[in-house]
Amino acid sequence: MNEQLPQPVRRASREAIEEFKNSILWADIKDELFFWLEGFKDEQDGIVGDAIENNKSTASVLMHLGEISGRKSAINYLLGMPDVFLSEAEMKKEEKDGRNKTNRR
Repeated sequence: MNEQLPQPVRRASREAIEEFKNSILWADIKDELFFWLEGFKDEQDGIVGDAIENNKSTASVLMHLGEISGRKSAINYLLGMPDVFLSEAEMKKEEKDGRNKTNRR
């Protein structure tokens, strides 16, 4: 089962992505995501103390830490999404420009 998933279609233009990245809405979303990251950090810090007090199993603690780590990774990916989209738009533009140069010859 090594089937590759189809790439999502990006409908927004480079200009629309840049406008969104500089918008108040994106600033508010980032503030919320950073707030979540801080909460995850606090939760992570509390796990050790809780484990000591309640003598939780190592497996339980490690699974919880892994879960929090996964949430943090997802949030960090979301925070970088506009830049990923801009990078993809730039690559498409370069590919298109390269094809246009080849077709002109």
